[in-house]
Amino acid sequence: MNPEFIIDAHTHVWPDKIAGLALNSNPVPGLEPRGDGTVSGLDAAMDAHGVTSSCCLGIANEARHVDSVNRFVAGLANDRRHPVGTVHVGLSVEENMASLRRHGIKTVKLHPLFQNFALNDPRLWEILDAFGSEISVITHVGEGGDARTNALSSPKMIADIARQFPALTLMACHFGGYKILDDAEEMLSGADVILETSWPPTLTALAPDRVRRLIRNHGAERIIFGSDWPMTNPGEEIAAIHALGLTDDETRMVLGTNLARLLQLSNG
Repeated sequence: MNPEFIIDAHTHVWPDKIAGLALNSNPVPGLEPRGDGTVSGLDAAMDAHGVTSSCCLGIANEARHVDSVNRFVAGLANDRRHPVGTVHVGLSVEENMASLRRHGIKTVKLHPLFQNFALNDPRLWEILDAFGSEISVITHVGEGGDARTNALSSPKMIADIARQFPALTLMACHFGGYKILDDAEEMLSGADVILETSWPPTLTALAPDRVRRLIRNHGAERIIFGSDWPMTNPGEEIAAIHALGLTDDETRMVLGTNLARLLQLSNG
């Protein structure tokens, strides 16, 4: 396989002046940043760990920040950075779509823990309906906060979205259920969902044989690599993928070619 072709589906960056504040607001107990959350920090991490390109995820915690976040991530776009924007249920469908189109955003990150709305919120479903096949979605799923915020996303909600919006390219972070992997395996079996591999603080917290079985049961062609930088070390997460005992073809698909196909990115 070509070890140089690796796409990280899950990195977070902020403007330099707010990166530290954003990292300090992380609600997940027991997680300490491994990077600084700046664009230059991400570029350095990519260089250090052989990552070809990264999806740079922007999240608007409040509706009033949607357009500025989309403007910021759109400005990051180059051959190594793929901008992933944001929407919010506090704006109308028309306002959300106008911002995405204004800034040329084709992929959106949803993060119920931060945005304080559920994946089954009817207002969100109106936005997803407007996406059709034009805008793809990557979303946090699972725990990471208190009981109330944990209830805002679940594998069942992901399965329901996949059924309701068959034209939507839907990517679920953390194998579809952070800290609730049993539920994810049960609820998302056979669902038309792309599963992403990040599991902070490290994928090695999961037994390799279980991860390998999960990947093969779901189909390696529907798995994408994500590190969740700056909360993890991308090099360690890439090494964890290599240590799973997958075939070279499976590893190649997971680390890069699947996401290149989904987002129509160059695969070298």
